[in-house]
This record gives sequence, C-alpha cells and structure tokens, in this order.
Amino acid sequence: MILVTGASGKTGRAVIRALIARGETVRALVHRPDQVRATQDFCAQEIIVGDMRDRAAIESAAHGVQAIYHICPNMHPDEVAIGQVVIAAARSAGVERLVYHSVLHPQTEAMPHHWQKLRVEERLFESGLSYTILQPAVYMQNVLAYWNQIVEQGIYPVPYAVETRLGMVDLEDVAEVAALVLTEPGHVGATYELVGAEPLTQTEVAAILSQQLGRPVRAQAVSLDEWERRARASGMSDYAVETLLKMFRFYERYGFWGNSRVLTWLLGRSPTTFAAFVERTARKPVPST
Repeated sequence: MILVTGASGKTGRAVIRALIARGETVRALVHRPDQVRATQDFCAQEIIVGDMRDRAAIESAAHGVQAIYHICPNMHPDEVAIGQVVIAAARSAGVERLVYHSVLHPQTEAMPHHWQKLRVEERLFESGLSYTILQPAVYMQNVLAYWNQIVEQGIYPVPYAVETRLGMVDLEDVAEVAALVLTEPGHVGATYELVGAEPLTQTEVAAILSQQLGRPVRAQAVSLDEWERRARASGMSDYAVETLLKMFRFYERYGFWGNSRVLTWLLGRSPTTFAAFVERTARKPVPST
C-alpha cells in the first residue's frame, strides 16, 4: 500500500494513475469530503479525508503503508510545518520509504515556496528515513489554464516578458518517475532534478502551439497589476498572490531551467517534448485542474 498525500490535485491524480498502471495499491489523502468523488475516478483503492497539519490524521493515514508520496498543497504557507508532520508520522508508522515532491532549484530564496521546500528537504536529511526527493521543473500542463484562450483567440498570455526562457516537464513523465522510485530499489537517498526538453522562450512556446494547432498563436505579456487583480478576484490567498508575483519577477529576470539528462536516464527514453505534449493534448479533452 502506498499513501499519496495531496491526492486530489493534478500531480496527485497523475501519480495515482501511474501507480495503478504498475499494479500498486494506493491510499489517497484528500483535504475535503467533496474531493473524494474526483479521486475515486482515478481508481485509488482507499480514500481518507484529513488535514495535513493534523498529526493524528496523518498518522492514521500512514498506518500500514510501506511508502508515502508527499505532495504539499500548492503555495501553502505552512509547507515546512506540514512536512514535519508527515515526516514524524512516517517515522511513527515505520514507513519504509518517503518520496518528497519538491521543486527544481529549491535553494532559490527569492521564491518563497521554493525556499520552504528546501527547508523540508533539510528535515528529511535529519529524519533517518529512507527518502527520495523529486525536483520537477515547470509543468507543460500549466498552459492548459489558458487553453481556451489559446485555441479560440490565438493568444497565450504570460505574466512576464515573452522572451523569458523556461524549462518545462510533462507531468506524465514526472508521475512515471514517481511510480518508479516508489516501487523499485536503488533510489534511497537520491535527489533527482526532473527537467524535460530544451528551455523555450514564451515566443517559442507560442510558435510550437501555432504549428501543432494549425492556427496562429502569439505570446502576450500580461502586466503584474492585471494578473494580481484577476488572481485576487478569483479568491487566491494573499500568500499565494505575493509568492507567485515574486516567482514571476524571478522568471523574467533570470529564466528558470535545468538539464534533462537525469530525467532521460530515469525514464530510459527521451523526455516528452513540448511539441509532443501539445499534439497529445489537442487530441483529447483538456483535463480539469
């Protein structure tokens, strides 16, 4: 039995699918009762509702599992405290392996959510647990938030300069690696950067979208003031808004990318290219996020 925390999000669902494809039994931890049905659709054998900040709830969820894949809710201000709870529960339950879903370049203090993940990694080093850390780049799937605008209006909006270079990774590749390190030996103590194909400017991303969709698509920079207004109107928390604004500024100034060789080695094949991702996406309905 493998426990996946944060199971209702797009990462959790992808990891569950990959584990089920390998014939594994999965226990999914979700935060709210209304998330149970969506998680059932992804075939988790057991679903538990609980708050990751609740030590008793996490200990109960960890009871009887041999491994945990820990995904903290995105942009959560309490990520370090949550990580400590999960680590303590894993130790108490005698869990054999804990795989932590971190982020590429967590040592970047200018991006607070990255810096928090580095603090959790430190706690893992001190825990005595058999751990593996995965550090994925920006998901290709993030463009799906703008898919209707891309397809219907030919506009790909981004909250930074269109010349910004980003390395991306297909979430399906990340999930495949997650299932691999959870179920195969040889990955204890490893920290793996998961980066897909070559970094692209946002203009290059738009050009690939144009080519694959057979219609003109252009990248369009959205001002941070406009992005913030829309984010707050959508109900996004202050912490998430402020953290994402810092991330966008970092991206524009420095870019964000890495090397694909580790992911290539783990997959035993070349990582999915952005062009292949768009081609695959265009053939099927866009999944909900």
